[in-house]
Amino acid sequence: MIDLRRVQVLRAVHQHGTVTAAAAALHLTPSAVSHHLRELAKELRVQLVEPQGRRIRLTGAAHVVIEHGDRLLAGWEEAESALESFRAGEAGLLRMCGFPSAVANLITPAVALLARTHPGLRVQVTECETGDGFDMLMSTDADIAVLAPSADLPDQGDTRFDQLPLVDDPLDLLVGADHPLATRSAVALEELADEDWVLPAPGSCEHHQRVVVFCAVAGFTPRVLHSVKEWNAISALVGHGLGVSLVPRLTEFPPSHRVVRVPVAGESGLARRILSCVRHGSRSHPLVRHGLTALEETVAGHPLLLGNQSLTTR
Repeated sequence: MIDLRRVQVLRAVHQHGTVTAAAAALHLTPSAVSHHLRELAKELRVQLVEPQGRRIRLTGAAHVVIEHGDRLLAGWEEAESALESFRAGEAGLLRMCGFPSAVANLITPAVALLARTHPGLRVQVTECETGDGFDMLMSTDADIAVLAPSADLPDQGDTRFDQLPLVDDPLDLLVGADHPLATRSAVALEELADEDWVLPAPGSCEHHQRVVVFCAVAGFTPRVLHSVKEWNAISALVGHGLGVSLVPRLTEFPPSHRVVRVPVAGESGLARRILSCVRHGSRSHPLVRHGLTALEETVAGHPLLLGNQSLTTR
C-alpha cells in the first residue's frame, strides 16, 4: 500500500524545489521529508530523487508518481467528503484564510453568519497573502482560501486546486476631498492621464500591474509619483492632495483620511477578480460547503457590492 502522505511530501518537494523549502511548507523537519521520500521509494521500488551538485532533482519516475498522485489525492479528498456527508458533518473545525481586505469584508461576515446558522461549527481564520494561501491549502492548514489571482500563482487549470470566481470587486477612483473630481458622479479613466498617481510599488502586489494595464487600455501610462505598500498609506497620500489612485471597493480607509471614491464611468470590467479556492475534490465536503455558501451569501448582500453580480457557479 502507498502512504498518500508521502505522495503529498513528494508533491511539496516538486512544488518548492528543495527539501528544506518543502519541509517548511509542510511543518516538518528536512530529515523527516527525506525519510518520507526514502520510504516512498521503497514502497514503489523506484528511485525518486538523485543528486544534482549539492541539491537533488526528481527522477522521471517521481514525475510519474506526482502525475498519478494528484488524482489519488483528489480521489481521497472525495472519499473523505462522502464519509463526512454520511456522518452529517454539522460540527467540526473549518479553517479559512484570505488576503487582508477579503478577511475584513468577506470572510469575517461569513463566519458571523455561520455562527448563527451552524452553531456547532468552529471556524478558524488566518490572514495571509494569496501565494501563502495556496501553500496553506496544500499543507491542510486551511480548507477554504479567498484569493486574488496573479500571473505568478497557480492558474485555474492546476489540478491540485478547485478555484471558482467568487466576485469581481470594482475599482473606484480615489481622490482627495478637495480635488476637482471629488464632486463628480463618475469619471472616465482617460480623464486622469495628466494626474499624479499613488500606487503600490511595482512587484509588491498584482494591483500595480493591474492599474497600469487598465490605464494603457485608456490610452496613457500613469505618472506614478508615489509608490507605497499599504492601502492606508495610499489613502493618506491621496487625502493630502498628492495624487490619485484606483482602489478596490472592498478596501476600507480610516475615516480621518479626507478621501472620496468616485465610480469609473463606462468601465464595467474595471475590477479585481476574487476567487474561492479549495483542494481539488473537497468542495462537496459538508463543512467546506457551509463555508462557501456563507461566502456566497455575504457577497450577495454586501452593502459595498449591492448591484454587483456574484460570479460563483454552483
